[in-house]
Amino acid sequence: MEFEFWWLAALPLFFGLGWVAARLDIRQLVRASSRLPDAYFAGLNFLLNEQHDKAIDAFIDVVKLDPETVELHFALGNLFRRRGETDRAIRVHQNLVNRSDLEPHQREHALHELGQDFLRAGLLDRAEDAFNRLEGTSYASAALGSRLTIAQMVRDWPLAIELARRLQRESGSDLRQLVVHFHCELAEQALANPALASRQAPARREIDEALAAGIDHPRPWLLLGEAAHADGDMQSAVQAWENVVRSSPSHLALIGERWLDANARLGQLEAGRRILEQVHQADPSVDALRAIARCRAQHDGVLAAVAWMQQELVRMPSLLGLEQLLELRQSALADAGADPTLRSDVQLTATLIERQASLLSRYVCRHCGFKAKRFYWHCPGCNHWDSYAPKRTEELEPT
Repeated sequence: MEFEFWWLAALPLFFGLGWVAARLDIRQLVRASSRLPDAYFAGLNFLLNEQHDKAIDAFIDVVKLDPETVELHFALGNLFRRRGETDRAIRVHQNLVNRSDLEPHQREHALHELGQDFLRAGLLDRAEDAFNRLEGTSYASAALGSRLTIAQMVRDWPLAIELARRLQRESGSDLRQLVVHFHCELAEQALANPALASRQAPARREIDEALAAGIDHPRPWLLLGEAAHADGDMQSAVQAWENVVRSSPSHLALIGERWLDANARLGQLEAGRRILEQVHQADPSVDALRAIARCRAQHDGVLAAVAWMQQELVRMPSLLGLEQLLELRQSALADAGADPTLRSDVQLTATLIERQASLLSRYVCRHCGFKAKRFYWHCPGCNHWDSYAPKRTEELEPT
């Protein structure tokens, strides 16, 4: 194949055309940037420096100069919402939704942002209406997630189950743990409803649904055992709680005393206590410690319980454990008819420790830090599920 020398002559022409094209692009960029107001760049600078108040003022100036800047309206509305000025955010996004010159995808975006504004403002009916209007759009999945959030806020658990399963099908997200909790919430409602003549049947149905959604989750097993224990069926209670021992032994401490009570009624207290002690040895818990100590005091005598507690406190020093030990010591001294001065000294020590111990006996959310006297599956502070460890504050905070 012969080389065509005329190509050499064409090379300078190609370079020249490239240079001209580059110059034209640069000029267009310069013209475009020169049309942007200085306030726009000032607003960007404030955003980068996290000075949101000044950024909002700058962007408001830009919007006044050029009302057609759609993306800037979105940025401004989001900034209003982040600052908690939901009324202003609603006005910005409502104005976008009502504009007739928007592209369909821009209108969908504005409607989704408007729904978020309503949700943040607590206007749940308006938020749900906005999200419902996004059916069949590119924001349908995000809107479905927001509707699920609303269903949880109003505690509409049947709707929450329906939305979670639909979202799981459409988005591929694994929401089985949420479905477990929703069914358990329905089961607890049934068990707590005195109007139901037979509360066990609907509760058991919901627990079975929860187990079908997540058989390894401890909550339905704990709830199944609680229902059986309340109904006097100790065998079923122990069988249910044995699944907790296998799947999540640390949660057994939450029902430690009822576990020991059920085993005692079945005539197998030693076996039940041994299991709880093994769980406590592997994963120490103040709740398990108290349950075992009280069981020993009741069945083996207070002095035996005191001796066992002293050994455990050497192994695992704990102010909450010391509070329990002092409680046992007061009982032992009273039973032995000890000197009133000694009993008074122990009582005084217990009183001094009690207030500080109460501060350490809370359960704490690992997500937001919300502390509570009782254990929650659903944090009242941040609405996260499974964010509470089955341990007290003293056991979680570093020493």
